[in-house]
Amino acid sequence: MPKTYFTPATFRFFKSLVRNNNREWFQDHKDDYERHVREPFLELIGDLAAPLGKISPHFRADPRKVGGSLYRLHRDTRFANDKQPYKGWQGARFFHERRHEIQAPGFYLHIQPGECFVGGGMWHPEPPVLKKLREFLADNPGAWKRATHGKAFQERFAFWGESLSRPPRGFDANHELIEDLKRKNFAAGRDFDEAMACSPALLPFVVDHFKRLAPMVDYLCAAQELEF
Repeated sequence: MPKTYFTPATFRFFKSLVRNNNREWFQDHKDDYERHVREPFLELIGDLAAPLGKISPHFRADPRKVGGSLYRLHRDTRFANDKQPYKGWQGARFFHERRHEIQAPGFYLHIQPGECFVGGGMWHPEPPVLKKLREFLADNPGAWKRATHGKAFQERFAFWGESLSRPPRGFDANHELIEDLKRKNFAAGRDFDEAMACSPALLPFVVDHFKRLAPMVDYLCAAQELEF
């Protein structure tokens, strides 16, 4: 039976956390975080394991509390000017089994008041990886166009991140995919509202969008010589 994971209480918790971003407040409301955010998110991750495995047996939905798909709520403030200890959102990444060997694309889900989204791809690839992706794209335009230039993809998804103002060095300015070659990231996604996040339609919605993003993720895996 379809089930709900998040509720309006999930979003009330995040709004209160943003207003009271300190350790004392969080300790007083840790039970609310566990009940309304962490536990339902981990349950959702666990329920995504089987459908994600059907999309690709090489990607993981890992519901462990530590070291799995769920990002930590704590911020790393060591080198940041902003010393607030907690994020005002919760996200989960669904990663390739070989992520520790090589930088790999993945799928992603983000829950935040006013900014929920589902997506996939590669965010901030390292310079050698970015160069390799661009070279693969320049040499293999057809599959990329089929994966990302069709009406069904472009009506649902938007690419994230910045692009170069000029063609990258060494690439033909007249290449048919020059706008894609300018990208600094190869990640795309779609926003959804809090009503969807709190509805029993969330799980099938996420699975459907992961399926629709799969051809792009498959292409990025091929560029990195990874299995899909």
